[in-house]
Amino acid sequence: MAARRKAPQARKLALITGFDAFGGESLNPSWQICEQIAPEVSGVRIKTCRVPCDFEQAIEVVAQAIERHRPSFVICLGQAGGRAGLSVERVAINVSDARIGDNAGKRPIDEAIVPQGPQAYFATLPIKAMVEAIRAAGVPAAISNSAGTFVCNHLMYGVLHYVGANAPATRAGFIHVPYSEEQVIDKPAVPAMSLASMVKGIEAAIVAVDRHAVDVKVADGALD
Repeated sequence: MAARRKAPQARKLALITGFDAFGGESLNPSWQICEQIAPEVSGVRIKTCRVPCDFEQAIEVVAQAIERHRPSFVICLGQAGGRAGLSVERVAINVSDARIGDNAGKRPIDEAIVPQGPQAYFATLPIKAMVEAIRAAGVPAAISNSAGTFVCNHLMYGVLHYVGANAPATRAGFIHVPYSEEQVIDKPAVPAMSLASMVKGIEAAIVAVDRHAVDVKVADGALD
């Protein structure tokens, strides 16, 4: 009797999201990364999602992409001008407090993202393994303990809230990226990074998530 063949194992899929330009910028490196990233990274299929910098729309857009693609994990990207490396976020808090308006002109102040929701959500990605992998790829990276209170934090909190309720097996988190080099031509002494380095770092982070069901136990954190 012939041996029964095992069904091929489904390849993992990662959803990577990036934002539209905001705050007077003509581009956003978080979306440029999504445009440049390989369609497959070390066996992980990649799908991308462009997110409006809009408090009312951002979470719903990504939730729809999660429903459509059913990813194993989600890495949301956003720009944090002034940071010098990739910042892997540890936590999102349940408040939106905008210093500037979003692209629709909305500027919530001290508003809960999810009324009666938890005060915070921690990333469910292996953040320390990701930082180690990004650095090993030759790209500056650090853990950040504050995703801010603008649309990036809003999205990180909303995505973690959504997957917790609707796709509990899906891991999720957020990485802030610096300005790209072309954004700082008229910004003297402001840190920047090449798009190629950012893409390399994000691809290394994807591999780390795929390889680490549990995070590594190392001391690595910052005061911000």
